[in-house]
Amino acid sequence: MEKMVTAAYLRKVFNGKRVFLTGHTGFKGAWMLQILHWLGANVKGYSLAPEKSNDLYHQINGDSLCYSSVIADICDKQKLATELVRFEPDFVFHLAAQALVRRGYEMPDYTFLVNAQGTAHVLDAMRSLEKPAVGVMITTDKVYDNPERGEPFKEDDKLGGYDPYSASKAAAEIVIDSYRRSFFNPKDHSKHKKAIAAARAGNVIGGGDYSDDRIVPDIVRAISFGETVKLRNPASIRPWQHVLEPVGAYLLLAAKMTEDPIKYATAYNFGPNPEDMLTVEDLTKTFIAAYGAGSHEAMKLEGAPHEAKLLLLDSTKALEHMGWKSHMDARTAIRWTAEWYADKHHSAGEKCLRQIEEYLG
Repeated sequence: MEKMVTAAYLRKVFNGKRVFLTGHTGFKGAWMLQILHWLGANVKGYSLAPEKSNDLYHQINGDSLCYSSVIADICDKQKLATELVRFEPDFVFHLAAQALVRRGYEMPDYTFLVNAQGTAHVLDAMRSLEKPAVGVMITTDKVYDNPERGEPFKEDDKLGGYDPYSASKAAAEIVIDSYRRSFFNPKDHSKHKKAIAAARAGNVIGGGDYSDDRIVPDIVRAISFGETVKLRNPASIRPWQHVLEPVGAYLLLAAKMTEDPIKYATAYNFGPNPEDMLTVEDLTKTFIAAYGAGSHEAMKLEGAPHEAKLLLLDSTKALEHMGWKSHMDARTAIRWTAEWYADKHHSAGEKCLRQIEEYLG
């Protein structure tokens, strides 16, 4: 199948356009910022400051890639609305979130506030925008009620969440659907001129992730200190995908929404092939081999907070609607990620752009 996500196609859509990007200082947001800048878009970022001094946003000099960078809280409704409406964006990508499962256990009320109420703030700001716009709200693959039967989830499967993070993202999906029905109904697009979609993907890996409690940053930190990688859940299966896969899918979805804002104003899964499954331990072994250093061992943890052991997505809808499918298998995604960290001769921005060009070129 011909690859749908290409630089030529996306550049026609985004070159010279105004893009409001929440969460631009985060790992996935920094990759999105680089691609949008590369495509010629004018990006206004809105996010909290990066948590670490070595975050990817700092390494790529993210401020220089932004038309404007606003360091502020998504929970500040008035500030958000003012910054978004004043910018008059053509596109809104909402990536800002509390994105860690274990932090969700530590700060459940904050997690719900940011992920559910924060999403409502973005959508409410778009209500005040007096011009046509496309909004892509990013959630996660963990929005589904997961009995761990091994069956890939479809977009109309039951939403839910065992842990606070997952539940907060399921709540965000309900918020998105409510705003889409109540204020941005596709049937009334000729009146409000807004198209709203939800995008579900997860377990993203790639160069430049230094977050706590994520497997790849944990591996990188252990290797850098000459320590053994300790695996909490070595048998857990995840739909590992390189960050360029979902980010490219978000951009493709937004582009398609400009062509048909009614058809594409819905929810989509963007996951890898469900048959391409690797455990946490498989990922670790593959990463260490590609990096050329490191060792690992499984940990026996008692009383650890619950995390789903099996989670798969069915992306048939994205394939049928827009021709999207994953083009990078898990082992390739892991290899690209390991090579990014192992490369000490090029800057973070150079490494990212090289992979962006290879993926979208």
